[in-house]
Amino acid sequence: MQKTDILTSPSTSPALEAEAIARLDAQSLAWRGTPISPSQLKIAKPAYIAPGVGTLTPEEMAIAHQAWLYFERNWNNETGLTNSVDGYSSVTIRDQAVAIAALVSARELNIVSASEFEVKISKTLQTLASIPLYKEELPNKIYNTKTLIPINSSQSEKQEIGWSALDLGRMAIWLKIVGAKYPHLQAQTEAVWKRWRVKRLTKNGQMYGTSIIQKKEEYNQEGRLGYENYAAYGLKLWDLDVNQALDYQSHTAFVNIYGQGVPYDRRNYKNSGANNYVLSEPYILDGIETGFQVLPKAYADRVLAVQEARYQATKQLTAVTEDYLDRSPYFVYNSLFVNEEPWATIADSGQKHNHLRFLSTKAAIGWYVLYNTAYTRQLFDFVQINLKSSYGWYSGFYESLHQPNKALTANNNGVILESLLYKQVGKPLTVWAGVQTLRSSGN
Repeated sequence: MQKTDILTSPSTSPALEAEAIARLDAQSLAWRGTPISPSQLKIAKPAYIAPGVGTLTPEEMAIAHQAWLYFERNWNNETGLTNSVDGYSSVTIRDQAVAIAALVSARELNIVSASEFEVKISKTLQTLASIPLYKEELPNKIYNTKTLIPINSSQSEKQEIGWSALDLGRMAIWLKIVGAKYPHLQAQTEAVWKRWRVKRLTKNGQMYGTSIIQKKEEYNQEGRLGYENYAAYGLKLWDLDVNQALDYQSHTAFVNIYGQGVPYDRRNYKNSGANNYVLSEPYILDGIETGFQVLPKAYADRVLAVQEARYQATKQLTAVTEDYLDRSPYFVYNSLFVNEEPWATIADSGQKHNHLRFLSTKAAIGWYVLYNTAYTRQLFDFVQINLKSSYGWYSGFYESLHQPNKALTANNNGVILESLLYKQVGKPLTVWAGVQTLRSSGN
């Protein structure tokens, strides 16, 4: 593939091309969505397991080695924490969880030695078991990776800004994987969890987080279809009551986009105060980590199918999810559907930035290892040719700008590594590790 393959026509100007695609995207929406039958909901087998399980191709191993370069550059040996973004000394709990996933993957793919793994993972677990907590209850949303001081999103000052149940749900899964796969570390993983007042994360079967708004703490329900269920699965592994959050059916509806019935959460910003993004990443993580124990595989099938359908209609390679940007506003949610609008790219504030929509590197690799179709191989090939950097993989490729999104992040490179580990071992990572898995109440 060449870079020009993503253009609608070599003679079309970028502005006209973007306008044409925007029109097609707007016209792709039909509110009478095609639902999924009860029999389809019960199909939970992995989407794809490579016939050559146990050995990555040379190209795949090269991608894994390249992804690990990010962590070599951004791992803080003194604390065991990893920068969320290249060169910035801050990390979210979610990104620290994916750094653990990256370290496990690098060890199992023989990118790092057993001794280096032991030193790094032990230091990380020691730090997580001793970091200062928000109100001495739960980890702050963001920390300085060098000083361990709780900080705000601008990284400008020491500040406790609350906790995220969604972030801690992802950490919960990876603490379980580490403890199960490496029994000698189980005491350390349990020490981390036992120090936190985790019962504050749930209420009436749902997940709750805290935020500071105008210097006052707010305690609000967290999560919409996708990440809500995925994070709840992690908390359930530690015996918390999240039965309502695990239920993937009670708030779900379907909307047709490019002819595909896409599942979405009816709780949108207008009626609930929270954005109901439909993204690739929670479905990819569910597939590679749990084997579609959280959400039906049929949902993931549809989420991938609509992105391929968009490509067929526009000739624009599509693999969208949330990630950092290399320019303002620095983080966006590239959504299939959000707040009653298809293909919107929005910031947390809800402000649209559709001109900054990009093909996501981690989504491309994740879909490739799960499905291995002609379309996902096309995504994989595009990543190899266009998105390699000196220190890992760029976050993606801007559709309208026709250039890389040069943000370098832990989450992008970490998801790539754990996706390739999944392909190598041929099993969902919780199953491979020996975690006692569970079925969600909605299945």
